[in-house]
Amino acid sequence: MDEAVLRTLTPTVIGILVRRGVDFATAEDAVQDALVEAVRAWPTDPPRDPKGWLIAVSWRKFLDAARADSSRRRREALVEVEPPPGPGEPVDDTLALYFLCAHPSLTSASAVALTLRAVGGLTTRQIARAYLVPEATMAQRISRAKRTVSGVRFNQPGDVATVLRVLYLVFNEGYSGDVDLAAEAIRLTRQLAARIRHEEVAGLLALMLLHHARRAARTAAGGRLVPLAEQDRSRWDTSLIAEGVQVLQNALARDRLGEYQAQAAIAALHADARTAAETDWVQIVEWYDELMRLTDSPVARLNRAVAVGEADGPRAGLAALAELDPALPRHRAVAAYLHERAGELTTAARLYAEAARLAPSLPEIDHLTRQAARLNADLRR
Repeated sequence: MDEAVLRTLTPTVIGILVRRGVDFATAEDAVQDALVEAVRAWPTDPPRDPKGWLIAVSWRKFLDAARADSSRRRREALVEVEPPPGPGEPVDDTLALYFLCAHPSLTSASAVALTLRAVGGLTTRQIARAYLVPEATMAQRISRAKRTVSGVRFNQPGDVATVLRVLYLVFNEGYSGDVDLAAEAIRLTRQLAARIRHEEVAGLLALMLLHHARRAARTAAGGRLVPLAEQDRSRWDTSLIAEGVQVLQNALARDRLGEYQAQAAIAALHADARTAAETDWVQIVEWYDELMRLTDSPVARLNRAVAVGEADGPRAGLAALAELDPALPRHRAVAAYLHERAGELTTAARLYAEAARLAPSLPEIDHLTRQAARLNADLRR
């Protein structure tokens, strides 16, 4: 049985049931029940038409639930009016599901979970393992999200920006448990890009591909973080880089710049440098300036300070950093790096140690602690 086929068909079948009048929560439950049956039956008796099989079984599951529901008469009347969907439905409902799952009434966590369940076709258990929470907790989160969006009807264009934010959140979760969320985000964004011609969808896809291309070089033995400047660039995935650059160039050619395209352009410049020393920091600063015109993101301003420090020297970087709120995540880590570049090792060691105490993950704590220990050892010599 091809799990990828099931996951690809899931949003299509949900969309068909929703378009036929089934509320979203019931449709999603019916399809999940059908998927469970597919996992049991397909290995020994694979269907000739997987999509038609899933539609038929999902519809049967819906009918079974409708007959057992207290509103049986109303739902059975609906069944009599609307013929059961067939395998040849020409309408693509996946795009509508993207916007449904990114509904503004949902929290970010709920939107991500619902997207992975309804569009990605992941099970509640898989999503719970990926987010390192109990399955019951994730089931409650998904159930609340489904109830929230059950009455939503699509009579206006959806908010692409919200969908992209949800996909980017999925990507940034990276990998945990038995689900590679970075790879899943790329798969879903490819799917979206195939259904909608939008510069920022392409920009986000390019950004994901370019970042993901460096994944193998980001960690050393034992999970130790490897900074960009120290990564073995021979381990970067050149095919992903080439694809990301091509997707980005096609998006930029439409001359409707957005924040994801600008971020992807910065990532492309890093990917283009054969060594860290060959990085075109001047052009990277220029792209950060473009990004600042598009969004006033504090994180982008923090990264720009690093780029300024590389292009114009650490003093210029520290001056740019001084304009930002010291409470920003990673502010002390950036300050430590720039002070070290300026030769102020005592200050840098102290800031690395402070940054380690504030770091959100064990790999970052380990990396920053090592940096502080390295400088303190140098100072004692």
